[in-house]
Amino acid sequence: MRRPLRTMTILLGLALFVAVPPAVDAGGSPALLGLANRILIYAIAAVSLDLIIGYGAMVSFGHAMFFGLGGYTVGIVAYHTFGGEPLLGWSGTNAALIVWPLALLVCALIALVVGALTLRTSGVQFIMITLAFAQMVFFVLVSLQIYGGDDGLMLERRNQLPLIDLAGPQTFYYLCLALLVAWTAICALIVNSRFGLVLQALRQSERRAINLGIRPFPFRLAAFVISAVGTGLAGVLWANYARFVTPDMAAWSKSGEFMAIVVLGGLGTLLGPIAGTAVFIALEQLLSAWTEHWMIVMGPVLTLVALFGRRGIAGRLFGGRRD
Repeated sequence: MRRPLRTMTILLGLALFVAVPPAVDAGGSPALLGLANRILIYAIAAVSLDLIIGYGAMVSFGHAMFFGLGGYTVGIVAYHTFGGEPLLGWSGTNAALIVWPLALLVCALIALVVGALTLRTSGVQFIMITLAFAQMVFFVLVSLQIYGGDDGLMLERRNQLPLIDLAGPQTFYYLCLALLVAWTAICALIVNSRFGLVLQALRQSERRAINLGIRPFPFRLAAFVISAVGTGLAGVLWANYARFVTPDMAAWSKSGEFMAIVVLGGLGTLLGPIAGTAVFIALEQLLSAWTEHWMIVMGPVLTLVALFGRRGIAGRLFGGRRD
């Protein structure tokens, strides 16, 4: 019974996301479209983080660095493109098919270096080193005064895609939805592949996997880079959505948000973090409208979920981790 119920839930959730723009038009509440767009973008980052936490037991507390790097790559290229100032001799471009892969490549290269260093440790050491790298990136972005420093950087307009007008809010929303579906499907294929099974075997018993002849480092490094690319994609979309990037995109608090969303939705589910994102952002909006100290209420809610609902709000439905 679980598989048909899960399929129906997925289809219902997808239908709800698809119906948001028409519902917003009918209800005259454009702010709801922006809220839904934020959910889609954050969900891409949460699914990416779940890939290494839920399936690889790699608790990264610095993944926001890739969110910030993806966004800042878009912002910096746009700054030089519209400002008429060459970037290392390159006049820049506003073409998404050039800028977006460039941003993902930057995230992949940084993740390769960070992963190669941090994955030589585990447990608390891994958590602290990823946090340290994220803070380094944060302070580098703050120090870039030419790109706004603490104040951030405005984008004149969104990137351009052939035959698609990203300037339209609804068009951009549906693009984000399509990318979320595609990225979740890719992550699901990875999880169910031989690579994903090895990754899960390393999570369950590293010693047993090593005895079977598996080298943990290459698999974990590859998963770390893939996860970073997905988080960077979320940063790229956020930069285009908000048309504004700030160093806070790479702050430790943003990493904490992503981790809280994954735990809330359910570790090792891929789909759970999407539900977790929707619940987290909805609670944030409701509680912040009630009090500016909304985290005082949000904190105990997340603590209760972690203590008494270890599989998250969607874990039972989507078959999340039991350990």
